[in-house]
Amino acid sequence: MTQASKSHDPITTQMSDVKARVNTVLELAKSLGADSAEVAMSRQQGLSVSTRMGEVENVEFTNDGGLGITVYRDGRKGSASTADLSEQALVKAVTAAVNIAKYTSVDDCSGLADKSLLAMNPVDLDLYHPHEISTEEAIELAKACEESALAVDPRITNSDGASFDTYAGFKVYGNSHGQLVGYPSTRHSLSCVMIASDGEDMERDYAYTVSREFSLLESAKNVGLQASQETLSRLKPQTIATGKVPVLFRADIANTIWGHFIAAISGGNLYRKSSFLLDAIGNDVFPKFLNISERPHIAKGLASSAFDSEGVLTQDREIITDGALQTYLLTSYSARKLGLTTTGNAGGIHNWLVNAQGHDGSFDKMLKTLGTGLLVTEMMGQGVNVVNGDYSRGAAGFWVENGEIAYPVSEITIAGNLAQMFKGIVAVGSDVDMRGSIRTGSILIDEMQVAGH
Repeated sequence: MTQASKSHDPITTQMSDVKARVNTVLELAKSLGADSAEVAMSRQQGLSVSTRMGEVENVEFTNDGGLGITVYRDGRKGSASTADLSEQALVKAVTAAVNIAKYTSVDDCSGLADKSLLAMNPVDLDLYHPHEISTEEAIELAKACEESALAVDPRITNSDGASFDTYAGFKVYGNSHGQLVGYPSTRHSLSCVMIASDGEDMERDYAYTVSREFSLLESAKNVGLQASQETLSRLKPQTIATGKVPVLFRADIANTIWGHFIAAISGGNLYRKSSFLLDAIGNDVFPKFLNISERPHIAKGLASSAFDSEGVLTQDREIITDGALQTYLLTSYSARKLGLTTTGNAGGIHNWLVNAQGHDGSFDKMLKTLGTGLLVTEMMGQGVNVVNGDYSRGAAGFWVENGEIAYPVSEITIAGNLAQMFKGIVAVGSDVDMRGSIRTGSILIDEMQVAGH
């Protein structure tokens, strides 16, 4: 989108208006006695359609948003929010936040992020790519996806539907340090869920594509084809004997392993002493060959952001270098609790890149390295204890023999301890899944306890 067209774009125009509104709210907070304040507002508008067996199931137009304000007064904190952005509602929200601050406890660690760490002039990360599409065109896209899936094989007997979603919106953040920033963004996605039957067996699986830019989405035909192929591959699952075997987490599931690692190094769990990775900076958490980098400023990245939810400037950061932990993930509050400095991770992580150079390979190569063991393609349940690292979750996938997929398996449980699992990573695939905040290939762990039912 050119600079000229941006200036006439409705989202860009709304964002300018909201910045003025945020500034007014900050001034109001000051006039009501707040020592400092911060205001965040987001707005999103879009279209979501879904079809099932060729029939339109849902058409939804979205146009919503909200404003949240936090004020600080004499070491006390008060917060309020409103979806009504009229002047009267904003006055009511600010007044409520100031009143709440009279009754909360004094906390020396609360407060705005340090001014020196803020992104006063954030870079444009090219996250905004609006795409005009009519409701009819969106419906046809979802229908085409389903038609492609249903045509793959006669065992594809039913559909749980196809969905197309397109959203455009913006975020604005301001505080009494004089920071007033914002950015627009878009997100487009297409997904399909299919059902296959073979005798009495019935299985379900899905496929999806997502991007900031509509033209970069996978075609409807390919998404439908992949959904059916995934579903068919699950038919006639077997159970497996209980025992210890190597486990390969496919790339689209591997991010769950990193998600547990993120929880273990997040400031909230650390200052509460609720993590098995307390005091682990500099320690070897993973094998020497593994590196993890955070790159917040990747153009069009799904998790790119020039600043975090506290307005702190995001920056390139090494999380793991040669297997050793380099940093925790901190907000201003958790950093003060720990006597450290925020890492700009208020609100989450920003594009993690997992690299295991010399110990990576294609998906087929990862299967060969696995040899005989379990390939996990679906996880269920939440049996993970970040305090001690104990791990136990339901899973489904495939049994692999001599580097070849032998048959699907279901109703199994995989168990271990995260500290041992991290150290037991043998390889990370080059089959990187780019559809989320963690860009990772498949992960092969040397040994886990697997139990059939």
